[in-house]
Amino acid sequence: MAKIINLAFLAFSGGESSGGLLDVNPGLIFWVVITFVLLLILLKKIAWGPILNSLNERESFIKDSLDKAEKAQNDAEKLLEENKANLAKAEDEAQKIIEQGREYSEKLKAQLLEETKSITQKMISEATSEIERKNREAFNNLKEEVADIAINAAEKIIRTTLDKEKQTKLINDYLKDLNKN
Repeated sequence: MAKIINLAFLAFSGGESSGGLLDVNPGLIFWVVITFVLLLILLKKIAWGPILNSLNERESFIKDSLDKAEKAQNDAEKLLEENKANLAKAEDEAQKIIEQGREYSEKLKAQLLEETKSITQKMISEATSEIERKNREAFNNLKEEVADIAINAAEKIIRTTLDKEKQTKLINDYLKDLNKN
């Protein structure tokens, strides 16, 4: 440790050895300080101003970008909420439309059933009327045929002798002929 103290003393004494690395030269210190100050002023004018301006611009750009990003996020959240509200509204409207469709189909079904019943009743009524008409027509035709048969039978009976056995046989034969036809 004593050696270090001796070296420090020799460096500040200005003395005994000249040109050493640890020698203190006041003129050199003065010019180094002047050069350093001039270099600082020159750097401030040439380099630090543009560097600081660039850093400030970068800082404001980042701040603006963050503000824009925050605004975009808020807008996106609002848009998402609006979309959710619109989706819920659309779902409600879809449910209403489905319900209206069901109601309409039920009404249409009831109407079709009523129309079908009405048409069926009309068809049944018309068929019944037609059957009755055909029955009357058939009955009238049958009466006419029976009358014709009776007249033909009476005519044959009268032409033949009035024998009871012959009359019965004649009527039975005539009826057999009718059944064949």
